[in-house]
Amino acid sequence: MQYTDMFSLETHDGDETSISYRIAGDGPPLLLLHGFPQTNMMWHKIAPALAERYTVVAADLRGYGDSGHPASDAAHAPYSKRAMAADMAGLMRGLGHDSFMVAGHDRGGRVAHRLARDHGDCVTRIAVLDIAPTAAMYGQTDMRFATAYYHWFFLIQPAPLPEQMIGADPEFYLRSKCGQWGRTEGAITDEAFADYLRCFRRQETIHTMCEDYRAAATIDLEHDAADSDARLAMPLLAIWGEVGFVGSNYDVIAEWKKVAQDVSGTAVPGGHYCAEEAPDETLAALTAFFG
Repeated sequence: MQYTDMFSLETHDGDETSISYRIAGDGPPLLLLHGFPQTNMMWHKIAPALAERYTVVAADLRGYGDSGHPASDAAHAPYSKRAMAADMAGLMRGLGHDSFMVAGHDRGGRVAHRLARDHGDCVTRIAVLDIAPTAAMYGQTDMRFATAYYHWFFLIQPAPLPEQMIGADPEFYLRSKCGQWGRTEGAITDEAFADYLRCFRRQETIHTMCEDYRAAATIDLEHDAADSDARLAMPLLAIWGEVGFVGSNYDVIAEWKKVAQDVSGTAVPGGHYCAEEAPDETLAALTAFFG
């Protein structure tokens, strides 16, 4: 059955904004969080199979997809990973799940990391897809990183510079970014790309995505520094694309062992978009980890 047919589309009205999500399945609760510049549709190849084992909740982060776009502030606090994580803790509590597992790709992985930090009593297991910790990646910046991840430095420029430039041709930027990171021809389906583009064309989404990155370069680093002496207690799985930038330039497991006590990991074929480029291998790794 197709993802959009199997998963019902719902909205949770949180304390600060609304969160759009899809839900299906029966079993232990599993929260799925997407990355930039995508929506919950990035899970469409593996979510139906996951729903055979788990109650799967695939949410849009605030500022992305069909979730709300709350106003930001000078500190970018409304788009801190702390604020985004609080959204997801509230969503899962609202669905009756006092404890749950979480898998996050890209930006969603960074939200999952903060969710495990701030709501460790709720998160039982965490999987992060194709990322190293934010502080580690910024702290090891060199020419290769700045070239491959130029958007980390472009999107944090003061508004409205990146917003205006991306907004001039959102589809061109989206195709360029997806093409730069992916290594598998046709992995991002036309249906999925259409959903990403539908949301990415909105001026408010372009702005709030930039705010996400501005927060990552400022207030998120402050929050990470405050927690630097404490390692996560719950098991953590790292998955990365075997020919992507992260796997080629970092000792991914070693980096996550600096912030978590119980770390395992594996590479899957392809580049950045693990769940779309290597759905079978990603699904197998997640189900083996989540049980």
